[in-house]
Amino acid sequence: MSARSTTLRHKPNKLVAFSAMTAALLITSGCQSLQGTSTNAGPSTIVQAQKLDNFNITGKIGVTMPANSATNTGAQGGSAFYAWGQQNERFAIELIGALGIGKTNIEYDGQTATLVSEKTGTLTADNPETLLQKATGWQAPISQMPYWISGRSAPSDSTPQLDAQGRLISSVNGQWTASFTYKGTDKLPAKISAVQPKGHKVIMTINHQNS
Repeated sequence: MSARSTTLRHKPNKLVAFSAMTAALLITSGCQSLQGTSTNAGPSTIVQAQKLDNFNITGKIGVTMPANSATNTGAQGGSAFYAWGQQNERFAIELIGALGIGKTNIEYDGQTATLVSEKTGTLTADNPETLLQKATGWQAPISQMPYWISGRSAPSDSTPQLDAQGRLISSVNGQWTASFTYKGTDKLPAKISAVQPKGHKVIMTINHQNS
């Protein structure tokens, strides 16, 4: 990892002891903290959860890419275990089994995204989505993930739907439609599934760690 991720790595329960991970999923980006907004859910108005400025999560991500007739390739898929530390608009993600490119570190400082792996070396891009596609060919709505992980819709989302407890259960961002699964009465999602009509799919399981 680069020097700017030192703070993230040295926080308790950040991106450490990664070899002990055996189940859970990927991806996101830094965004500004917002106040809760209201969405109509039936006859009453329910306030959405606030975006988390800082969090630490682990899990597993699975990505599916549809068949491409132009290149004569069938549907493809990959997965990775991850540990993700977020501080305001900065994040650092450590991946194992990283979608075909081996152990990988991804960092974002709010302006530049950097990816380092044994297969690709060091790559940079203006945003995490472009960086991931450059390194792996996969598509994922990374910039929306810090909001979705917090259980709220991103500012660029449309038609967010809440359940009776005020929890986000679905939201649309461009071609991505995301759905959210919770454990019991938990306020933060345990699973996010995002799909595109043409077949791109991201499934992310989430274990929320104590800060």
